[in-house]
Amino acid sequence: MKVFKTAAALAVSVALLAGCNDETNNYYPGEPTPETTDVRIGTYNLSFDRSTYADLVEEMKLTPAVQQDLMDKWFDGTLTDGELAVAEKVIQIRNVAAIIQTERPAVLLMGEFNNDGTGEDQQAIQGFRLNYLSVPQNALGSTSDDVELLEPIQFGYAESFATNTGLLSDHDLDRNGTVALPGDAWGFGFYHGQYAFGLLSQYPIDTENVRTFQNFKWKDMPGEANPTITNCEDENNPIPEGLACGDEWYTAEAWAEKPMSSKNHVDAPIIIPTADGDKVIHLLMSHPTPPIFDTVTENNKLLNRAEIKFWDDYISGEGSYIYDDAGTKGGISADSSFVILGDLNADPESGDGYLDTIKGLMYSDHVNQLATHGVYAPSSLGGPECLSNGECRAENWGTKYPDVITSTSGLRLDHVIPSSDLNITDSGVFWPASFEDGRLMMNDERVGNWGGGGKSVSSDHRLVWINVEL
Repeated sequence: MKVFKTAAALAVSVALLAGCNDETNNYYPGEPTPETTDVRIGTYNLSFDRSTYADLVEEMKLTPAVQQDLMDKWFDGTLTDGELAVAEKVIQIRNVAAIIQTERPAVLLMGEFNNDGTGEDQQAIQGFRLNYLSVPQNALGSTSDDVELLEPIQFGYAESFATNTGLLSDHDLDRNGTVALPGDAWGFGFYHGQYAFGLLSQYPIDTENVRTFQNFKWKDMPGEANPTITNCEDENNPIPEGLACGDEWYTAEAWAEKPMSSKNHVDAPIIIPTADGDKVIHLLMSHPTPPIFDTVTENNKLLNRAEIKFWDDYISGEGSYIYDDAGTKGGISADSSFVILGDLNADPESGDGYLDTIKGLMYSDHVNQLATHGVYAPSSLGGPECLSNGECRAENWGTKYPDVITSTSGLRLDHVIPSSDLNITDSGVFWPASFEDGRLMMNDERVGNWGGGGKSVSSDHRLVWINVEL
């Protein structure tokens, strides 16, 4: 790696490397070969939440030269207020890209990467690939005075998936007397496509055999029922007019249509060449609703449980009731390899959700338990430090396993859970402690509403990965 001491030198290097965007040069490695034995698979909630999808598209379209001009002005303190707002978004995106370039996953689920709602518009994800990931970022953080360039990373395949977030229903789901976003969307969101997720892969995605479960109904899951009003004497959360303690929350019509997935549940097979032929691994991706923000019901807590239990049933042979958006029934075949990926908003030891549900999935005989609660459970040094210095949420200071937390909530929310037949050789949570390189990628008091290493700098979640040996 070359080390440059000034932002100007970085700008020159970026300009040179930005022109090298074909697969024949030496800057970008080609598609992994059959000789590759270790495949790194990761999940990362990027926190690329924006007021509109168009905002994210415009940020991703900024060329490296325009980005660098903004950064030069940021260092000089000459930005206008409008430029500052854009520059801080560039800082966030560049830091996220640097984290990805540092850890170099071959396959990555990207949470909170907004789209057009249907997943058909690829402008934002394409811009991220071309203008950020394919450009060498600073290994020390985008606001560091010193510069150490990272190797760009290419992903030959990308998909963006439809989402229920911001998809307006025809029902007063939040019982406030009107039908409007965000409370009456099938998944909470101020516009269709907010909080969506996407996939980057260096291996072919078997798009013909992708299964989505956006329209699977919550009522069709065994053991699930219309949530009822259970918080009945709370002055801060009064029961809506016309309802009483014990009443079902959704109308019969709304309950009949309510999707189980707050965003989407997706089974996307990837095809990995090996010396013994192609190996197919099913990526089981989702981003369940957080089990918080409830008022008079346990609506979110119950839905989070269902969204996680869905995958447990899908992999265990208990999923005969499941149907996908094409009408095909059943779960995954017993001999399939899989990795469950995503910000599941569930910690097996702490937090507000049903702990037994996520723990049941992590202790399932169908998953490699060495990677869920054994020697290959992803961990970091930065997580414990975040708890000890008060940057992470104080109420979770006493978490049982501080080295495996994955967010500034102080909880282990982000998971990469491989099937039992997959051999895991390494894992990690990218979370540098203060004495490790890359600290400015997530801790920089000069940037926006820093909030203890949160979304202004990069994300309030961390990239989590495993290595799978084939």
